[in-house]
Amino acid sequence: MEKHDQGFMRKQNKLTVFEIIKNHQPISRATIAKMTGMSPTTISRIVGELTEQGYLRNSDQISGGLGRKSTLLGMANASVLSVGVELDRSVMSVGIVDLQGKLVASGKFDRTPDESPDRTIVRIGEAIDGLAKRESIDMTRIVGIGVGLPGIVNNDEGVVVFSVQLGWKDVPLAEKLKEVTGYEIAVDNELKVRALAEHLKGAAAGSTRTALLGFGHGVGSAIILEGEIYRGVMNSAGEIGHTTVDPSGMMCECGKAGCLQTYININSLLAEANRIRPVGTIEELFEARRAGEHWAVHLIERAFMYMAITINNVVCMYNPDSVILSGELVDKFPEIYDEVQQLYLSRYVWMPLRGSFSFLRSQLDERGVMIGSGLLSQNRFFALE
Repeated sequence: MEKHDQGFMRKQNKLTVFEIIKNHQPISRATIAKMTGMSPTTISRIVGELTEQGYLRNSDQISGGLGRKSTLLGMANASVLSVGVELDRSVMSVGIVDLQGKLVASGKFDRTPDESPDRTIVRIGEAIDGLAKRESIDMTRIVGIGVGLPGIVNNDEGVVVFSVQLGWKDVPLAEKLKEVTGYEIAVDNELKVRALAEHLKGAAAGSTRTALLGFGHGVGSAIILEGEIYRGVMNSAGEIGHTTVDPSGMMCECGKAGCLQTYININSLLAEANRIRPVGTIEELFEARRAGEHWAVHLIERAFMYMAITINNVVCMYNPDSVILSGELVDKFPEIYDEVQQLYLSRYVWMPLRGSFSFLRSQLDERGVMIGSGLLSQNRFFALE
């Protein structure tokens, strides 16, 4: 086993205690010692350091039986803030997140599909300044910025390797955004940070093997195993939208034919709808379905079928205990969850695996990427500290 120096172990112990207090507050020193196996002296030293840094506050006292009362510890939630950013083709969402993953301020900003990386980066800085002024937020409490976006991301370097939806390739986003804002930057795939948020603060709390599926302008998945994001060699694990369903099928915007997402994503659905009649938005397409227009019924129900097939494929590959449905389509049309669950899962999920997983809807909906990105930034900050 690799030997760690004393400084590394002290840092790991401090991070462990911090996470226990964060997730189990209010909590006593004695309980922390019991949970970690550390000595009371070590716990007192770490708690003292965290209190001095402004991260902890003493809560009410509780009786410790016949002995003296124990002071409960809790987080000073506003002591550390981070910024979570979601970038999509036509919208930019920016939120300020506290230690408990709560959005204390947020805003949505339009962006054009062809907006350059440099322009987007400047606008992120402007949005953060605007939110902080609007809500009178102390900027010195912000420890970093997390950004979630569609595509393949080198999360170690903060480089957007390739994003079809944004039209970006080899963009050193972390480096450039740090130059503009001065903050440390964490960049990751949007579904990975959304899955992290659902695991820590949403539908998958308590799950040990979570699969999150996202359906919107793209199709993708993310896996959380024992609390950690499963990444693969290039951090591209979960890019199920570009698996080939039909080699003779429709052309995908990635340049390949027959990708799974061409049967489900918003742009493909609208492109097919417009072969019948002009349809400007996905809301119009669903309205046509509600009106009983046969072609609209066919397009949407075919999309539901492929959603169920996607769920089956992910369940067969990863055998998760929880599957979460998320993304812009599900956020806009919550009925998708019920229809897929009631009408399609029994047809397309492999029989031995039916009932082996909880099928959940996202609890954090459109806030998920902002919250997950903000928490990712906080995790990076405390790990470095």
